[in-house]
Amino acid sequence: MLLKIENLHAEIDGKPILKGLTLTVNAGEIHAIMGPNGAGKSTLGYVLGGRPGYEVTEGSITFDGQDLLELAPNERAAAGVFLGFQYPVEIPGVSNVQFLREALNAQRGTRGEKPLSGAEFLKIAREEARKLDMDAEMLKRPVNVGFSGGEKKRNEMVQMGVVNPKFAILDETDSGLDIDALRIVGDGINRIMRAPDKAVLLITHYQRLLDYVQPDVVHVLADGRIVRSGGADLAHELEREGYAGVTA
Repeated sequence: MLLKIENLHAEIDGKPILKGLTLTVNAGEIHAIMGPNGAGKSTLGYVLGGRPGYEVTEGSITFDGQDLLELAPNERAAAGVFLGFQYPVEIPGVSNVQFLREALNAQRGTRGEKPLSGAEFLKIAREEARKLDMDAEMLKRPVNVGFSGGEKKRNEMVQMGVVNPKFAILDETDSGLDIDALRIVGDGINRIMRAPDKAVLLITHYQRLLDYVQPDVVHVLADGRIVRSGGADLAHELEREGYAGVTA
């Protein structure tokens, strides 16, 4: 077991969003979370990542044997948690190379590992960019500034490949992607994260990404809790019936 969530309740600005969510993700598994707008999908991702403003009022989260809620966001990252955003932020004035090298070396330092030199880091970053069909020159540009939606998501996959997490929470990674970018990003998720010691939580509205990243389990999240779980065929049922038909 890599991640165990029990009876999780969370709120923002006093408004309850998660209302007793329970979920177990084993190493080697890919889980998809689907559900209507406002169900709490992004809130779950933010709570796992440690985003400020989201208050856990009840329940527990255990990650790789640790109490995740006791860890600061940077400690969660160092422990192997990666959060991919639905809308990746722009960071003017900070190049991708600078951002990624600082992030990776900060994590390595927390784990007691030596920092990578500039040359060592550039070799890793350029190789990840190549594998995701991203021009290596984009590594020199400010983080996500002037990037298209697809370029931002591809850049996020480069970030994931560089830090090489144990557990990735990917919040609507398929948002804004055309057919070619969807395939490239899907292939990237499989290459980086499909391994016996890793796991993925894919948050998505649509089944299309699951054609490329086939999940072991699909969950339906509604009104702050998981109301149904099943195999990959559940995603196809959602496409046909809609959420109302599946959760009724």
